[in-house]
Amino acid sequence: MELNIRTLPDSQRKTPPADISKVAFGTVMTDHMFMMEWDKGKDWHSARIEPYHKLELDPSAMIFHYGPEAFEGLKAYKSANGQHVLFRPKVNFERMNRTAQRMCLPEIDIEFVLSSLKKLLQVESRWIPESPGTSLYIRPTLIGVEEALGLKVPNRFLFFIIMCPVGPYYPEGFNPVKIVVSETYTRAAPGGTGEAKTAGNYAASILAEKEAKARGYTQVLWLDAVERKYVEEVGSMNIFFVIGNDLVTPKLTGTILPGITRQSVLEMGRHWGLNVVEKRISIEEVVQAYHSGQLKEIFGSGTAAVISPVGLLHYKDQDLVINGGKTGPVAQRFFNEITGIQYGQKPDPFSWMVPVA
Repeated sequence: MELNIRTLPDSQRKTPPADISKVAFGTVMTDHMFMMEWDKGKDWHSARIEPYHKLELDPSAMIFHYGPEAFEGLKAYKSANGQHVLFRPKVNFERMNRTAQRMCLPEIDIEFVLSSLKKLLQVESRWIPESPGTSLYIRPTLIGVEEALGLKVPNRFLFFIIMCPVGPYYPEGFNPVKIVVSETYTRAAPGGTGEAKTAGNYAASILAEKEAKARGYTQVLWLDAVERKYVEEVGSMNIFFVIGNDLVTPKLTGTILPGITRQSVLEMGRHWGLNVVEKRISIEEVVQAYHSGQLKEIFGSGTAAVISPVGLLHYKDQDLVINGGKTGPVAQRFFNEITGIQYGQKPDPFSWMVPVA
């Protein structure tokens, strides 16, 4: 498929923010975007890079009524040697295709989309920030846009990529956050769409997150929807526990998002020789480990925050203060190593970083 490129003249381009720390995460978009379309019997077509603009969709477009959608989140960085790089982009697009399968959406050609993304980043190279802790966040999105009321697989789809410069995801930055176990709501049930990165999963979690923030917590820790006892994930992160000498995370059961940073932590932990354990772990096991002194750390992992240490876990009217409310050495080590690789400050033994040019 041919890629057409139409860019704004320099005089019409915006000035990227000089201080990313003063910009709310995900609110300032770059000057250009990538788009392509899919029609039944025609496959993907009309691939182009063009000036960022609003979408014009019919009120009956199926995305508004039935939610046929998949999205991803990845980042581009300016490396220590001045090179622009991406962190594990193919893994993101492979996950997007798995979401597409689950949501009855057309799969993308990963090589073509990655090549197009690199060209988009070359067009927008001045938007990739270089100050410590900053990056260019990339949001690929696939939606069903056929104009029809009636539940079915759409015959028309739109795929686009937008980008925005960002700093830390949480206001706390790389400092311990407070999370609360949800005892009222559940995120995903077996056989549902919990492992898919689709909008409905996130919309269903907003009320619990709103209530948690009103009580002074940063995020919600979800339990399984059947027995309400097994830990699953945090609202925007996968979760890890350091219990004794084990690094424990809930195993993937179809109700947990298979995070790219989660996968990276597991691979890096095994590379270091840590005793990495993926298993179903109950909240009571976590509480017992805390009271016995075996629960040493809790931290989350995700594209936006990378590694987020947890300083307090609230469950059944108990405040469990983790590691004295401070960042633990395991979370710190993972944060230092992963971000060091992302910014080109440390060797990349896993070949995770992909040059833009």
